[in-house]
Amino acid sequence: MGFVQKDSLRTMLISYFGIGLGYLNKGILFLLILSTEEIGLINLIIGVGILFGRLANLGSVFTILRFFPFFQGSGRSNDGFLTFVMSILGFGITLFSFLFVFFRPEIACWYQENSALFVDYYLWVLPVGISYAVYLSLEMYLRSFQKNILSVLVFDIGLRLLVLLSLILFWKNIISFELFVLANCLFYVIPSLCLLIYMYYLRMLKFGPLHRVSKKFKSIMYNYSLTNYLNSLGNVVVNSLDILMIAQFIGLKATGVYTTIVFLTSALKVPYNALLRISTPLVSQYWKSKDMAAMEELYKKVSSVSLVIGLGSFLLLWLNIDFLFSFLKSEFQEGIWVFFFLMMGRLLDMYFGLNGAIFTTSKKYKYDLIFTLSLIVMVFLLNWYLIPIYGIIGAAISTGLALVLYNLSRLIFVLLAYDLNPFNLKQIPIIGLGILVLFLGDVFSTFIDHSLLQCVFQLALVGLLFFLPIYVFNLEPESKSYFHNGWKYLKSKSKV
Repeated sequence: MGFVQKDSLRTMLISYFGIGLGYLNKGILFLLILSTEEIGLINLIIGVGILFGRLANLGSVFTILRFFPFFQGSGRSNDGFLTFVMSILGFGITLFSFLFVFFRPEIACWYQENSALFVDYYLWVLPVGISYAVYLSLEMYLRSFQKNILSVLVFDIGLRLLVLLSLILFWKNIISFELFVLANCLFYVIPSLCLLIYMYYLRMLKFGPLHRVSKKFKSIMYNYSLTNYLNSLGNVVVNSLDILMIAQFIGLKATGVYTTIVFLTSALKVPYNALLRISTPLVSQYWKSKDMAAMEELYKKVSSVSLVIGLGSFLLLWLNIDFLFSFLKSEFQEGIWVFFFLMMGRLLDMYFGLNGAIFTTSKKYKYDLIFTLSLIVMVFLLNWYLIPIYGIIGAAISTGLALVLYNLSRLIFVLLAYDLNPFNLKQIPIIGLGILVLFLGDVFSTFIDHSLLQCVFQLALVGLLFFLPIYVFNLEPESKSYFHNGWKYLKSKSKV
């Protein structure tokens, strides 16, 4: 885990800085400068664009993840592997661009009544979606070479700095709202261009035919990519269907509130995403070398670290939820319980760690399609039933419940099929500490009337009764090691 720690720490720090910029943009400036309907529009366009990108990627990221170890080092062009991946991507982008334009009248009918403004900007989803599809493949290709920093830097920081610039220009009436929206769509082209330039600089853009690869192996790669692409639709549905259905059933204002809360909860998964970014390629290597002991060790460590950071982040945020929401408009108060249910789903998703990566890179990956289809049906039916009754809270319940059931089913399958699980006994006192702090924080908050003092007390409570015992009693050694390495890294940078 030494290499994983070092690289994931860097990406985590960059991601947290990016989250800080994101909070400045979406958590503060969006609310001050834009109306709730305008927030809903821009977030819906970007959300549909992200959905388009994941669909148009057509499973090329899974091809890279699973099969690149078999091609790496086999010549200057890695036996034309990049050509193979780009051909899949090009076909996917062409297909879904055609479908998106062809079915425009039918899709527009769904949103004409409650989200008519989205129909006017419909085609501007394409630059977001196409650019994101390209970014996903290039980012995964670089990740296979353990080159993670630039991908995170340009997407998490560079993109948000450009959004910040456009917000300032709109606020100063230098650009119109229409130009602001179009600029935010075109900004998504830049990360992909940066990665292409970086790969060219490193002489990684080597295209060529797939030499010495049998038709049978090509068929295996196609089947694997298609199956995992269908499996990935589960996560796509969970992350997108609630937003699309809120815009359809309720309107852009509710979409603005919900998407803002979704972004606010994203900070919870920053450490996990950083760990996953580094750890997932290692899973593929362990399958290739059949090193199940190393895989289980990685599985448990990623789960334990994610539990500590995820549960601690949840406590810090939830115990101060009233204070945090006091800075938002009154129409956002409904989002408190949206925040809770989404965070529950994300926390469990983090705790179960690498089960998805292990499942999708194993020989039994096709079985995941059963879970995915069940998830899609469940999410759609839950949203269809709960959104009209409970509004955006119903959407959050649907998403949180779907994440819980989906991860539980995958966890059980990996356990039964490969005798791998992410649990260890040291996680029990960590969970116990979390429950204790949550209880004490709720009890003592009734005795403090001043909101700022209450916030300071809750922060101290989490620090002293959750993080400190874990550090002092070494309840999670990997997290302690992360802290030490992070401290050394920050000290070294401060001396430069």
